[in-house]
Amino acid sequence: MPSQGSDSGSNPDGSIHHNKILNLNNRYNIMELRKLKLKEQYRSDQDDIVSDFLIPCLNNCIEYDRAVEYVTLSGLTTLSLGFHNSTPNARMRLISGHQFGIKDLNMMTKLFSKNGNKWKKFNPELIRDVKLERIRRLVNDGNLMLKIGIPSSEDIDGTFSEKVGIFRDSNGDSVVFSGSSSVMLARKSKNFETIDVFTSWNDKSRVEKKIEDFEKLWLDETSSVKTFDFDYAERNNLLKYSSEWAVNLN
Repeated sequence: MPSQGSDSGSNPDGSIHHNKILNLNNRYNIMELRKLKLKEQYRSDQDDIVSDFLIPCLNNCIEYDRAVEYVTLSGLTTLSLGFHNSTPNARMRLISGHQFGIKDLNMMTKLFSKNGNKWKKFNPELIRDVKLERIRRLVNDGNLMLKIGIPSSEDIDGTFSEKVGIFRDSNGDSVVFSGSSSVMLARKSKNFETIDVFTSWNDKSRVEKKIEDFEKLWLDETSSVKTFDFDYAERNNLLKYSSEWAVNLN
């Protein structure tokens, strides 16, 4: 999704320019993660993490899993529409912490609600609502899923802040990164960040462990953390507004 890195390729809210994603992708190319020239580490002072790593991986995968502390509506919209436009029928699964900005939470409740009546208030003539309608279709088709992670142990004082991303391609190869909670899913900050990268062809056991841990989170099988569908979390008042994230969201 879910503190945020400074990226020259991102909007002020930390999302990627939508056109940038589309222009860097040719949907007719065979998508293979193994063909990418990936570094073992990307740092804010040496690399543009978005352009050098994240976009190439997104353009060469069919599945993207992400655990992140914060998600904003703008980041979610840009990332999801770019990813699914470049890779039709791609699947994205997100696990986020339970704090949201006010405007973001209100809109995301409509997007991920299983109550279709909440969606009837949108105006299809507005550009914003056209984009949101596309997001809603992705949700309905099962190509975009969002779950909420909430610490459930007295030993954990704070919010869910797992920081991992997993790309998979049609050949069964995977690329995993960890160490950043910001890029593309939340507003931009000036944090100095580093991400570590692991590939299934060079570090199979580590990648398999990261994938296993994410699957356990997704299936609510992780001790000390409870994972809920977004709709369930919203209906049961498990989501919270964060004043810090409620400002300057558009």
